[in-house]
Amino acid sequence: GPASTGDWNGWGNGTGNTRFAKDGGLSAKDLPTLKLKWAFGYADVTSARAQPALVGNRLFVASDSGEVHALDPKTGCAYWSFRAEATVRTALLVAAYTSPGGTGWAVFFGDLKANAYAVDVARGQSIWIRKVDDHPYAAITGGLTFHAGRVFVPVQGLNEEVQGGRLDYECCTFRGSLAALDANSGEVVWKTYMVGEKQLRATNKIGKPQWGPAGAGIWASPTIDARRGAVYVATGNGYADPPQPMTDAVVALDLQSGKVRWSQQFLPNDSWTLGCRATNPDNPNCPATLGPDYDFSASPAIAPIDGRELLVLPQKSGMAYALDPDKQGALVWQHRYGQGSGRGGQWGGAIDDRQAYFGVADSTRSTPGGMVAVKLATGERVWHMPAEKPLCGTPARN
Repeated sequence: GPASTGDWNGWGNGTGNTRFAKDGGLSAKDLPTLKLKWAFGYADVTSARAQPALVGNRLFVASDSGEVHALDPKTGCAYWSFRAEATVRTALLVAAYTSPGGTGWAVFFGDLKANAYAVDVARGQSIWIRKVDDHPYAAITGGLTFHAGRVFVPVQGLNEEVQGGRLDYECCTFRGSLAALDANSGEVVWKTYMVGEKQLRATNKIGKPQWGPAGAGIWASPTIDARRGAVYVATGNGYADPPQPMTDAVVALDLQSGKVRWSQQFLPNDSWTLGCRATNPDNPNCPATLGPDYDFSASPAIAPIDGRELLVLPQKSGMAYALDPDKQGALVWQHRYGQGSGRGGQWGGAIDDRQAYFGVADSTRSTPGGMVAVKLATGERVWHMPAEKPLCGTPARN
């Protein structure tokens, strides 16, 4: 296999998504002594938001141009480059595949047009490309996860959420989903939606039909629980009424069939689209009551502690939760780490053998930033580190 000490593979560095580098080789005292060894420039873009993967003697990176590069981690020199059809924001994942030509290793990722890819790590050639959702605003942001010959692909629909409040738009029809693909061929094994099928709700004042339910995008990498035969995801808000039970929720699906085993919703009735008022009695483009937009945008991490396992994750509300996977996701503890806001997005914390660590977003609040550590067993706060003072300007205010 490709694994070696110091590797970081996929979003969570393991299918439990704890984001912990057990053999990372760095300690706190090393950090002040780090120096730049090399730099690699991404052409014609202003951002590169894909988390790299380091596997053996290859470093895989991607950027908003859709280019994916295989680099030598010692020198930064490129072995190959591959151009996806759209921006690549997902973490990169390396796993095995089998084809008629034999077995090999592939790098798996997704793009903002809802295409999933498998590219051969040795030659940079496409093995397969699969469009996992036909909605015009469907996109993949969360990293793919691999287990037992399948890759699991989460789908979000942000670009419909920001159209929904416009009178000339038929709001809303996107449905968040999780798809399981055959890692060797890209064929869809199963696909499960997070909200029900669309129905006509109303016609707005310029005659555009309005639909629902919609929303519950999955922003983050799925989490594999092989022991329980489950895959866990966390969902975002709704885009259109009627309210659904699996928005702003943690959902457990059967690994083999994709059937929903259980879900735990943490904020009911959170329907939100851009450009809508707090209440919208006469505008069916908008939810009747606008929700606070408190998505889950982080993966539920499997955290072993004291002979049991918990599912631990933060929410844009400023709350972190621990759930019991053996009791249908029953709440074990909750901890307020921030004030919460619609721009309080949390892409993930990190978990070691005793504690969980969460960054505080709160970008529209008067005190954004900082970090907290909590005890895994109880959710009790261990420490809080406030944000550094900004080098220039002042923090945003709401």
